[in-house]
Amino acid sequence: MTADAPKAPADLDAAALRRLLESGAGPRLIDVRTPGEFETAHIPGSHNVPLDLLREHRDELRAHLDEQVVLICHSGRRADQARQALAGAGLPGPRVLSGGITAWRAAGAPVATGRPRWELERQVRLVAGSLVLASVVASTAYEPAKWIAGVVGAGLTFAALSGTCAMGMALARLPYNRGPRTDIATVLGALVKEHR
Repeated sequence: MTADAPKAPADLDAAALRRLLESGAGPRLIDVRTPGEFETAHIPGSHNVPLDLLREHRDELRAHLDEQVVLICHSGRRADQARQALAGAGLPGPRVLSGGITAWRAAGAPVATGRPRWELERQVRLVAGSLVLASVVASTAYEPAKWIAGVVGAGLTFAALSGTCAMGMALARLPYNRGPRTDIATVLGALVKEHR
């Protein structure tokens, strides 16, 4: 890093973000979880821009965002991916809420709630665990069924190493997880309206 290169802002913990929001000069909050996750619980005043939508329309979004942006997800991983996507579009300064909405709720900070749903990560654990259990039980009658458990284990290992989860992406597309439709025109309209 050269002396002329700007430093990336540090991530914010829940207490620091709460102080900023209570000061009245808080940053713009962009929640990159699925619409279903967002509908279940989100920080009041945040905007839902699902990670896939953000990646696809990052240049359009860049025109409506400045460095005073905090990215939010369940735990911080997807928000970091969103930060990288926005950095690729020329926005160097977004921060990430450390620990995501999980840390925000644990700190007792205000949350707007809607229809309750299981978090996507919990759904992945349920499906992966069920597949492993079923394949082990089935392998007592049909020995090659044990390989299903191996494939699931390999997928989970790859997900941990790569920071992506094919099972999670597939589950996010289920009607249960979709929530209200979120499109780029709606997102940009909300961002413009808030900026006025």
